[in-house]
Amino acid sequence: MIEMQARMADVYKIAAGGYQAMVAMENYLRDSGVPQRILELVRLRASQINGCGICVDSHAHKAQKAGESDERLWATAAWRDAPYFTDQERAALALTEAATRIADSPSGVPDDVWNQAADHFDEEALAALVMAIASVNAWNRINVATRQIAGAYR
Repeated sequence: MIEMQARMADVYKIAAGGYQAMVAMENYLRDSGVPQRILELVRLRASQINGCGICVDSHAHKAQKAGESDERLWATAAWRDAPYFTDQERAALALTEAATRIADSPSGVPDDVWNQAADHFDEEALAALVMAIASVNAWNRINVATRQIAGAYR
């Protein structure tokens, strides 16, 4: 096993005000009405794209605790080619990928991806979903920049 070391021992303690603001976002998302299982799939997929080991680890465990099967967790990275996901989950995952890879498309999030998500989520849930995608991308960037170690939070 490769020995890994974080660049900062506790970035969240050092930047406590920023951490508390992000925790407030997570509290909002928890109570937003978007199913927890969808939120965890979204967080897992964005974290896979961003290469955030600590978040992939964390959200796979949280999804499992929320009732996700191993098959669905293993297939999240290849959700388009796996039969395990509902149309609503596919819409959320497509929006997650488009918003996470926003620089890859000249139109940002393509209209067809947005419209598909809007077909499956009411306006309030869709807004919360967008906030969840933004939030996990922020967590990913902090953790990747400071090289937080997978499993260290447990």
